[in-house]
Amino acid sequence: METYDALLASITPTSGPTRTILDPATGEAVGEAPVHTVEDLEHAVKAAQEAQPAWAALGHEGRSAAILKATEAVERSAEELAQLLSREQGKPLNGPNARFETGACAAWLRAAATTPLEPETIVDDGGTRAEVHYRPIGVVGAIGPWNWPMMITVWQIAPALRMGNAVVVKPSEHTPLSVLALIRVINEELPEGLVSVVSGGRGVGARLAEHPAIGKITFTGSTATGKAIIKSSADTVKRLTLELGGNDAGIVLPDADPKAIAQDLFWGAFINTGQTCAALKRLYVHEDIYDAVCQELTAVAAAMPMGNGLDENNVLGPLQNKSQYDIVANLVDAARNSGARILLGGNPDTDQPGYFYPATLVADIDNDNPLVTEEQFGPALPIIKYSTVDQAVAMANGLDVGLGASVWSSDLPAAREVAARIQAGTVWINKHGVVDPRIPFGGAKQSGYGLEFGVEGLKALGVPQVING
Repeated sequence: METYDALLASITPTSGPTRTILDPATGEAVGEAPVHTVEDLEHAVKAAQEAQPAWAALGHEGRSAAILKATEAVERSAEELAQLLSREQGKPLNGPNARFETGACAAWLRAAATTPLEPETIVDDGGTRAEVHYRPIGVVGAIGPWNWPMMITVWQIAPALRMGNAVVVKPSEHTPLSVLALIRVINEELPEGLVSVVSGGRGVGARLAEHPAIGKITFTGSTATGKAIIKSSADTVKRLTLELGGNDAGIVLPDADPKAIAQDLFWGAFINTGQTCAALKRLYVHEDIYDAVCQELTAVAAAMPMGNGLDENNVLGPLQNKSQYDIVANLVDAARNSGARILLGGNPDTDQPGYFYPATLVADIDNDNPLVTEEQFGPALPIIKYSTVDQAVAMANGLDVGLGASVWSSDLPAAREVAARIQAGTVWINKHGVVDPRIPFGGAKQSGYGLEFGVEGLKALGVPQVING
């Protein structure tokens, strides 16, 4: 284990161009990030190509043992990584935030190392025997977001490594330091060149997506960027796993207990201050309990402290960047101007430093309001009243995205029936956005394609090969 200062110093460039990364809570400098170029990317890809064959030759048992050692390295540096993440991304140390994220990194690394993956016997009738095996792809490109930079990087690299691949990581320009630090820690236990970080701009990401030596791209981010990656990858017929934009719906059925579900509703929507792809972003509540749900949810939200993430008391932090702050502020202002009712928040203190936008609940809002139809990706939740379940399902399915959704009810069979009608990759019941390394996760419609986590996630980072005979 090393100190925070030592960890930051270990990733600070000693030469070459750099960019100052600022704390979104204070505006103060966190550290200097390298500005890598396409030439740097070429070096990283070449090193990955050289390291990958020996790594693949270790087999599942040898690779898993190395990944478990890397897991222990992450756990040794968990607090220092969380401190850096809080400063760079803005999320508080406590609550489902920075310490939670470093813990998730270890959990997903361990799950990737220990999930069994056996050859599948498809036919064995005495005359024909056919098995499906999964072979390494080669070099995988991992392009990550700024909202959960370390955790999602692990989601991308852990199964890739387990399946025998090398990985080149391209982090968000907003949060490169935490990813650089994470990979530096993981690389304490991995062969040189196997995993590298190229901290560059859009040109680097575009080259990674089209690079002929990259066999697969895993990407988490916006639908617009995902479409660009699809186009860039076409000439080399790359495999893709894309986890794109959300705008998840939640449906509260009339038999739900408003007080019992209020806390879970809040965290479903406001985890990481709403900056989560699979967060609850539009809530449909039956007219019979609409006022009660609004009241209970407001009481929970009003009690949640927001502020600098390094303050142990806070559980909500700033928006990570000015662009995202402006999106949230503009959507809430437009909703207010349309006649929607602001139950809580909507009044940011523009005199304080940082990109803080208060937890905001908006009621009596039309389903076609931009705050409902556009992904806000921040701490503002629209609450829409409905009369019939058919109406609620139609509204939930009315957008071209479908990452996640949820149904809230005291009647589990009824909730499951409604869940089956919703067009989303995952539908949770009486919870929202709760992911598990054992359970496959992926989107429907324009929220992307491909699965992560569990056995299916491992298979997605391999090339299926049928042995027939």
